[in-house]
Amino acid sequence: MNRRIPLDLGRLTEAERVFDLIVVGAGGAGLTAALCAAIDGARVLLVERTAQVGGTTALSGGTTWVPLTHHAATVNPHDSRAAVERYLDLAVGEHAPRALRQAFLDHGAEAIAHLEACSEVRWRAYPRHPDYLSELEGSTVCGRALEPLPFDGRQLGALFALLRAPIPEFTVLGGMMVDRTDINHLLGMTRSLRSARHAARLLSRHAIDRMRHPRGTRLVMGNALVGRLLLSLSRQVGAHLAVGTELIELHRAGGGGHIEAVTVAQGGQRLRLGTRCGVILASGGFNRHPERRAALLPGIDLAWCPGAPGHTGRAHDAAEAVGAVPGAAGLSPAFWAPVSRRRRADGSEAVFPHFLMDRAKPGFISVNARGERFVNESTSYHLFGLAMQRPENQATPAWLVCDQRALQAYGIGMVRPGGQGLAPFQDDGYLISAPTLAELAGRLGVPPQALRATVARFNTLAERGEDLDFGRGVTAYQRNMGDAAWRGPNPNLGPLQQAPFHAVRLWPGDIGAALGLATDARARVLDAAGRAVPGLWAVGNDMHSLMGGVYTGPGITIGPGVVFAWLASRDALSARSAAPASPSSLPEPSNA
Repeated sequence: MNRRIPLDLGRLTEAERVFDLIVVGAGGAGLTAALCAAIDGARVLLVERTAQVGGTTALSGGTTWVPLTHHAATVNPHDSRAAVERYLDLAVGEHAPRALRQAFLDHGAEAIAHLEACSEVRWRAYPRHPDYLSELEGSTVCGRALEPLPFDGRQLGALFALLRAPIPEFTVLGGMMVDRTDINHLLGMTRSLRSARHAARLLSRHAIDRMRHPRGTRLVMGNALVGRLLLSLSRQVGAHLAVGTELIELHRAGGGGHIEAVTVAQGGQRLRLGTRCGVILASGGFNRHPERRAALLPGIDLAWCPGAPGHTGRAHDAAEAVGAVPGAAGLSPAFWAPVSRRRRADGSEAVFPHFLMDRAKPGFISVNARGERFVNESTSYHLFGLAMQRPENQATPAWLVCDQRALQAYGIGMVRPGGQGLAPFQDDGYLISAPTLAELAGRLGVPPQALRATVARFNTLAERGEDLDFGRGVTAYQRNMGDAAWRGPNPNLGPLQQAPFHAVRLWPGDIGAALGLATDARARVLDAAGRAVPGLWAVGNDMHSLMGGVYTGPGITIGPGVVFAWLASRDALSARSAAPASPSSLPEPSNA
């Protein structure tokens, strides 16, 4: 790959401005599409609007939901195509075309195997990572969710600076990334020799990193996946990357034929670039498009969105201008998580998704403006976010409430476990604390009597280990979110008894688009008549979700993004033999 970044498109000759394939957006799906095309010998240009690659994938856990891969057999050899189909049929139903999930299952295992065989991308099956709707027939507790292997970012050399850093609040000690395994070892390092050794290795590596790098180079989760994709792409001679470059317009031959060119903007200059095979859109979805956001997510402030900054939805404008249409409405146009917000020292705002560490654990409840519970706190973050938005719940914002024991054991939001260093969080209003529930209610603006009654009722249920009100802790997924070491009868239920009491304000944050451009099972973008727009594909969150806005398991945006990126690349290059010129007839860029 051309390692001089950004690639100055203005310096290319007219002949050099023609590529086999152009991919728009360098998140997980876009990087995969460009990598697969380059592996197959194409001269491919990857265009990224921002100055860094990775998109929201780089900020995420990186889990990749693809059933029935060769990894699945290592932890769940009894999973079957029939079971996966039954699960998805029950979970998704008519919210999305069945043909899309059939194509996903037809090709998922092959796509994963191909990437691992031909690149540095590596996954493993997490030993226990249940499907989110584990109460449904056909669900499993492991095997379908793949975890990117940790990656040494030092292998990227100068390209490491191109990799979007994780959310700072998801790191420790000034930029050390930790995954679920690391967290468990760090919390247990005073109780287990094995954990102490693991923690020592992490800390010593990070100490060395900080002497040479602005953040840790041991990458895990989404950063590891993106780092591996970027390294692999950099080793492909036909791959080219242009950052700080925005798609402006798509051009069809003769005004209605094959996509033959794009207009992009880079450094204040507009340039027309040709493509033999077409364009794959992977720009991340509509979430930061002002008009689309207002129409699709009314009342949801952009400040609540924790996603990467690049998903402006402008690629959708360009696609619709050449005939593309959005997919049919599903359960929700977006995927959701409860988020909390805090102003950082540098003036930027942290938007923290509450995925894992707090709300499902013993000693936590969430209450609305009436001081009442409104949701099963151990449900998936998507269903939690949807519940917050129901008008009858009066839960925008909501409050996550815990006692001192729970805060010390698990932390709360951006407050780390241990219960130390609370003053800054309390001083800026992120953490609300009080010696009694009545005083806490007064500071939250909820009825004190209602909050006391809610906690009293919850404590009674917690002692029984049975949540008669919301069924918390009854499914495999929910119990996996709890505390396996909890001594009570239910790993998700524990009373709020130990003063002081604490709360953090929650908002419904959109973590990704579910509504995208309508496509067929080959990721070809469709027009209003259901016909493919020749030479145009959409993957990732630009593609209408095959889950129809239902969150079926961890990594159900990244997994389909990877699989359909591979499918789209293969489909696009299948027409290359009919193109008027071969990539070998074109010179490489003059600054290669």
